[in-house]
Amino acid sequence: MSKRIVLATWGSLGDLHPYMALARELRRRGDEPVIASIPLYREKVEDAGIAFHPVRPDFPASEEAADLVRRAIDRRDGARFIFRELLGPHLGETYEDTLAAVTSGSGADLVVSHVIAVTVPLIAEKTGIPWVSTVLSPISFFSAYDPPTPPFLSWTRALVGLHPALARAFTGLGKRATRAWVRPVRDLRRELDLPEGKHPLFEGQHSPTRVLALFSPVFAPAQPDFPPRTVVTGFPFYDGAEAHPMDPALGGFLDSGPPPVLFTLGSSAIWDAGEFYETGGEVAERLGRRVLLLVGNPENIPRRLPDGVAAFEYAPFSRVMPRCSAVVHQGGIGTTAQALRAGRPQLVMPFGHDTLDNARRVTALGVGQTASRSRFSARAVARALGELLTAGYEERSEEVGRQIRAEDGVGTACDLIGQAV
Repeated sequence: MSKRIVLATWGSLGDLHPYMALARELRRRGDEPVIASIPLYREKVEDAGIAFHPVRPDFPASEEAADLVRRAIDRRDGARFIFRELLGPHLGETYEDTLAAVTSGSGADLVVSHVIAVTVPLIAEKTGIPWVSTVLSPISFFSAYDPPTPPFLSWTRALVGLHPALARAFTGLGKRATRAWVRPVRDLRRELDLPEGKHPLFEGQHSPTRVLALFSPVFAPAQPDFPPRTVVTGFPFYDGAEAHPMDPALGGFLDSGPPPVLFTLGSSAIWDAGEFYETGGEVAERLGRRVLLLVGNPENIPRRLPDGVAAFEYAPFSRVMPRCSAVVHQGGIGTTAQALRAGRPQLVMPFGHDTLDNARRVTALGVGQTASRSRFSARAVARALGELLTAGYEERSEEVGRQIRAEDGVGTACDLIGQAV
């Protein structure tokens, strides 16, 4: 029997694409998936043949949106800004919209939630509708056995990694420090006559029914203190490649010489690119290698493109990365996953949120290195790429790529979603 399944998410394209991958597979199996997310994404989701329900707050248009994204990805204050200033003032509207998505028509048989969809646990408690939670990046588990790398206190990771007790104590400090961020959630709970509940950003985000860790066990294996009924499924890949045929000019560039080094900042960090893409052009001259720039925003195209350097606004990673020699990127989980699957060495220049933790894992896997934004110069990047473009890194990257390509993250996740209905 067909089941109506609401997938609630909020954030960048990296927070949308995994749920589009799940929705497409659920639809193929005969279910009725609905993505509940930012109104801005309606056209993109519906063009892929997936039902959509808007959930406030929306992103503003143009330049205002660019400033918002820059603040949201800030290494020190981004997380607080998202919860206190973006989501908190609109939490009542978010609850109303998500509840409408769940109860419209004949009602949902199941809700699947993203980490930031903090109203879903309340709706599940209030309505009794089954709920499955998901995690896109390992950092969200706050494991004492595999401690995360905090974006604004990255040095603490080495300290808390000495013993699980230290990691637990640090997590406790994090809970206390962020209580003010989630005060609107507690206020809404009182309005709904619900008990205070667990911390929404820590244990409160996880469903007692099933938790899907939507990343590869190669990237981050399950830990003893993951929530009960957690399954590490593998990455759910989606980049809309079927709807975006290769730009003939891009195809011509790729065909015209050796595999280039790819420079990309995903879908969010493009609004705070700085000198990232100019550095890519300079690296091409220093190394004597071809470079491909995927700039996202046309304003990021460097004024001067040296010979062997090409710039394009967008191309699906699944089409481009396998044809590149290495990938230089911001460390978002979607970009990282695509580079891992392509089997290419990576140089990660982290911004905020999960990117430092992802960069650490890339380095630990032996498939890449990390470069800080403050030291991201052509000389430093050229030196790092000179090391990465050697047999050791290339062979290890391809080995990891083979393992990840053998996984079926979408299929595994949808099997478990089907069992939860």
